[in-house]
Amino acid sequence: MSVDSMFVHKMWNDHELSKMVEGGIPYPMLSDGGGKIGTLYGIYDDEAGIETRGRFIIDPDGNVQGFEVLTPPVGRNVEESIRQIQAFQLVRNSKGTEATPSGWKPGKMTLKPGPALVGKVWEVWKTKMAFDK
Repeated sequence: MSVDSMFVHKMWNDHELSKMVEGGIPYPMLSDGGGKIGTLYGIYDDEAGIETRGRFIIDPDGNVQGFEVLTPPVGRNVEESIRQIQAFQLVRNSKGTEATPSGWKPGKMTLKPGPALVGKVWEVWKTKMAFDK
């Protein structure tokens, strides 16, 4: 979502994003003309009429599960955003029986939260990461 129009989003997807992510991004882009939503999330600059680059991952219950706010000169990583969405979906679908370690990707091993993992995350993570390679 940005203050850009849906036409600008289409051009951006057709001429830029589709070259970075095969088929373009797999979710809709929304227009926030006037910055109403950006204001709610604290990223809209009313004087300049722009929004700071921000990414908010919101679950089906309306809860923010992750966010990142970047200054305009720093680019975002669409593939990392998609990876994080996939990780949040996996954790949600597992109802808390699985957690994704740092750098997790779909198809890779997950962690099983619980008392047996306490104090051993590094040991389990190191073993699983070696297994995933």
